[in-house]
Amino acid sequence: MPRIVRTPDLMQRVAQLESQVAALRRAGWERDELPFYPTSLHTMPYEDSTSFITLWEAILSPRTATLSIGMVFIGDQVSAVNTGGSWQILLDGATVAASGSVPALFSYVFPTAVIDLTPYRASASLKVQIQVRRTAGATTGGKFGGGGSIGGAPTYARLL
Repeated sequence: MPRIVRTPDLMQRVAQLESQVAALRRAGWERDELPFYPTSLHTMPYEDSTSFITLWEAILSPRTATLSIGMVFIGDQVSAVNTGGSWQILLDGATVAASGSVPALFSYVFPTAVIDLTPYRASASLKVQIQVRRTAGATTGGKFGGGGSIGGAPTYARLL
């Protein structure tokens, strides 16, 4: 059976430990990807409602300190009228953790959010919802007939 021979020299052992710690620091923190699932009633990640509607959601066990989310949103264009709106991230159906706007420019926006999960660490589960609403644009026509739609999706979600 092979044996591991340890170097008796303390300085060599310290140098070896320092190089191992440096390699671990260069590797960075371990990250877990969080999948989101679509919830739109139209089975597509678009919504034309003027009140907040959940497009994507996930349920997680908050074992890490933060959740980093990247998203993409775009408004609709109906008869040369661009649709704008707003988005928010809702935690446990009650707390707005992040929010922003979707400009009525018919171009993509890529917002990001870093959410502190520390207050939820004692919870067994946490529901995270990405919601959108239409605030400007056409009121008829569009993808589903109720005016312009706001489309959105998470690009990444990492538990850090």
